[in-house]
Amino acid sequence: MNGTPHLDLVILLPGKDEQQGIEGLIQSRRTSLGIRPIRVETKVHAHRDPGCFNEAPETLRPYLREARKALVVFDHEGSGQERNPVPDVESDLRGRLSKNGWADRAEVVVLTPEYESWAWSDSTAVDEVLGWEGRAPDLRAWLIEKGFLAQRTAKPARPKEALEAALLEVQIRRSPSIYRQLAEKVSLDRCADSGFARFLAVLRRWFGPPAPPAPSPPGGDKSSA
Repeated sequence: MNGTPHLDLVILLPGKDEQQGIEGLIQSRRTSLGIRPIRVETKVHAHRDPGCFNEAPETLRPYLREARKALVVFDHEGSGQERNPVPDVESDLRGRLSKNGWADRAEVVVLTPEYESWAWSDSTAVDEVLGWEGRAPDLRAWLIEKGFLAQRTAKPARPKEALEAALLEVQIRRSPSIYRQLAEKVSLDRCADSGFARFLAVLRRWFGPPAPPAPSPPGGDKSSA
């Protein structure tokens, strides 16, 4: 890679909802994520999840010399790869990116079943953003009543459908800005989603804060001038 890349990271995503959510995380939650400041650009693929899987190497080729790292994030559901295990799907695309010039500078995170699973936690911020603050029954009770959430489970089995139904119930239009608000407000400590954990691990491996300088030896520097 010749020259100095002007980006630390380029992220390829399947839609504007995911774009707003991930931008909100990286721009507003850097301390919680445990990463240093980075220069990042997000890009939405016109063909959504299948496009991310099938065309990421070609789509990201213009960034080979522009970005130090590349990350592709998309849903398992709707990608056309539902019959293949998530680790195999990630490995397949990671290998194609490597052969396309990224070598070990690219990673892939496939979300199961979909991005909306990141939004569901027991944080009160979820109720606030989705317009359920102070309502009776509360959001989780309503989800159980409507069959979206089983008793003693943390997340709906169909997270996107549950989110859309919850918004429809309170007559709030779904928009990318809601995903950004969730990313900016929901406690990251309470997110038990495996896809989010992998996303976080990749960011910390690449952009974790620099190690503190080694302590000076006892007695200080005794070398002569």
